[in-house]
Amino acid sequence: MLRKGRSSTAGQIYLVTFTTPGSIPHFGRWDTASLAAGSITDSYAWKRSQLLAWVLMPDHWHGLIRLGDADTLSGCVGRLKGSTARQLKLAHPQLGRIWAPGFHDRALRKEDDLRAAARYLAMNPVRAGLVERVGDYPYWDAIWV
Repeated sequence: MLRKGRSSTAGQIYLVTFTTPGSIPHFGRWDTASLAAGSITDSYAWKRSQLLAWVLMPDHWHGLIRLGDADTLSGCVGRLKGSTARQLKLAHPQLGRIWAPGFHDRALRKEDDLRAAARYLAMNPVRAGLVERVGDYPYWDAIWV
């Protein structure tokens, strides 16, 4: 049902969220989180699209993605989920399924403040009580930093 009516527009910026199955905190450990973070920034997932900002939480991921030409949002997210899952399964086969099926997305409007959306993402670890300052959390990035 989530895919019904979903469209992909080149140049559009999307706020994307996807979770681990059953909210399992796969990324609550340094070894899994750092491996996933490296895979997230890998250029394979971003061949045609651009990752503007992201944060990896213990049980989910948020990102701002500018969709590139000849790319679909589903394809972009599929590459990202697939590449992180493959790397994690090689290093940590005991983890089981890494990502839950599907994802949530919202297209940002022209009048939306892109930097405010990026700040909102980056502040997730603070709001969740994982750290007191966003600079103390290592699993996020934004092109403006």
